Amino acid sequence: MKYIEINIETESQGIEAVVSELMNLGITDTVVEDPRDIEDLMDKKQTYDWDYLDDEIIEKMKDKPKVTVFFEDSEENRGRIREIELAMAGLKAKAQAGDYGQGMDFGTLQVISKVDDDAQWKDKWKEYFKPSKISEHIVVKPTWEPYKNRQGDLVIEIDPGMAFGTGTHETTSLCVKMLESYQKEGDKVLDVGCGSGILSIAAALLSAEDVLGIDIDPVAVEVAAENIALNKVGACCKAQYGDLTKGVDYQADIIVANLMADLVMMLAEDAAKHLVKGGYFISSGILVEKELQVVEHLRKKGFAIMEVREDGGWCCIVAKA
Repeated sequence: MKYIEINIETESQGIEAVVSELMNLGITDTVVEDPRDIEDLMDKKQTYDWDYLDDEIIEKMKDKPKVTVFFEDSEENRGRIREIELAMAGLKAKAQAGDYGQGMDFGTLQVISKVDDDAQWKDKWKEYFKPSKISEHIVVKPTWEPYKNRQGDLVIEIDPGMAFGTGTHETTSLCVKMLESYQKEGDKVLDVGCGSGILSIAAALLSAEDVLGIDIDPVAVEVAAENIALNKVGACCKAQYGDLTKGVDYQADIIVANLMADLVMMLAEDAAKHLVKGGYFISSGILVEKELQVVEHLRKKGFAIMEVREDGGWCCIVAKA
């Protein structure tokens, strides 16, 4: 099958804004490549189970951050290239006008597209997904890689697919660390925007009594359900199509949402409605530049801020209902 690959060149500061603009166009499946992630891996070498990085990965550290979108090759989807170019031109103008704060560098926001065949690329991404210990107890490993368990390890085996996160990003590991800190045995956990299901499975392994993962993407729900079954936590954990702002009937001790700052703020009021008194709202996907904005918004919605933790330019906020 032929496909269209669209790459948007940016800087680390611009990634969230680019993804947000794409979401405004109805494009939710994006791939983010940020060389800073590789630098962070090198800084945390002792945390992971490898002794060296391949030369090809080292070479990627010289690349610019980029956001990539894939479409099936069709006349309609070729027309979307122009939509994206216009959206990025508008974003660049807003950034230059200071709408996102002074000194924010979103890079060139150049849009580069090409048509190719999927025979060569469909499994290429798997080369960079290795077993990783992302918190004190949780290890994420791909189904195709071996891993020798150590005492205290809780292993999540996952096959995320190309369009979903592998669990090694700072925002995911921050959420898992906060679950380890705040979740109690027997808690009910609601995972909003569950993606491939990593946070739902982590909550189940950390002795939650009941876990519900919801996502507005039916493909994500399908992938999460498969990973829940793969990890044998289906007795207490499930994934379903859902939107926190409507049609979800669930009261949780903990809500975890690894989204983006704007979405976290948009969902704050509904999160409060779905939490028991004294429950915790754990949110990440938030750039440190937007930390204060999100904290103040959560306070206005009646939350008490318990903890904010930062990692690699991202932050995770724990708020108490």
